[in-house]
Amino acid sequence: MGLAGCIVVPWRCLAVVALRLLFLLPAGVPARSGDSYLKDNITVKQGDSAVLKCNVDSKVSRVAWLNRTTILFTGSEKWSLDPRVVLLNNTAVTEYSIKILDVNLHDEGPYVCSILTNKKPESTKVHLIVQVPARIVNISKDITVNEGSNVSLMCLAIGRPEPSITWRYRTARGRQIITEGEYVEMTFISKEQSGSYECISSNEISPPDVRTVQVTVNYPPVISRARGTGTAVGQKGVLHCEASAVPLADFQWYKEDRRLLNGLNGVKIENKGKQSMLIFFNVSEEDYGNYTCVAMNTMGITNASIILYGPGAIQDVNNSASSPSTSLCLLLASLLYNLIKF
Repeated sequence: MGLAGCIVVPWRCLAVVALRLLFLLPAGVPARSGDSYLKDNITVKQGDSAVLKCNVDSKVSRVAWLNRTTILFTGSEKWSLDPRVVLLNNTAVTEYSIKILDVNLHDEGPYVCSILTNKKPESTKVHLIVQVPARIVNISKDITVNEGSNVSLMCLAIGRPEPSITWRYRTARGRQIITEGEYVEMTFISKEQSGSYECISSNEISPPDVRTVQVTVNYPPVISRARGTGTAVGQKGVLHCEASAVPLADFQWYKEDRRLLNGLNGVKIENKGKQSMLIFFNVSEEDYGNYTCVAMNTMGITNASIILYGPGAIQDVNNSASSPSTSLCLLLASLLYNLIKF
């Protein structure tokens, strides 16, 4: 190659010069003439060590290891500045091996064991392939949406070979696979679809990488329990009201159109999570009658009618039908709730 070729493609000149210098160096470890052996491909996992072997014997005068256009070793002399590349101690007249510690992606590529025998250079090549365990690098954050919204979840992963991505939905019954791929699309999401969504990235190089996205769905209260009770005069009576809602429901109690306040008129209101109890410590005749439990949050408002009756009375204890008085209770409760929140 002339000077003009070196100006146009300087790296080729460097490679040629390096190889020419290589075989002008003093003799190194001998190699087997005309018979150097190396696997075509060597596959290792990122972070592991790779051993590149080359069989040799005394008929070869010079030997070297190269990576692309970089000389790593000539004989026993190290040219590489990388401390991770070492000549194995067990190198003898039959083997000329190097070891690369803590392999990374930059180490991937072709390696050449070059020998000189009878003034004729020969070489064998090997391609080092680096596998990278699957790893999730970007995933949607936990999200809170209103019922009926559209939701898109994303999970991006890297690895070699290219990792596969699977989404699972965790329920009380176990984990359910819902889709494969980087994205999960949910339209008109319902409260039943709230919960934990797992992204699993795997390429079988190492255990899968698993990350979780929590999806919270806001929905208006739904009263699931509204039970009346029969209590004798002078005894303790309790009315129960339970409502599922996200966010948790706030409760108010009414008798007819009059709101009941905690601690007044011998009643106590006790709220715990999604349950509210109206407690009568000493039931009187005046306490018997119809009560309205109102449950509300930012998504909506609902109510149920519950009856406190005497022990001999026959009542519809699960009556939840609205009456003019309960409609008025709803209006008052909504106004008061919005004023408080405002």
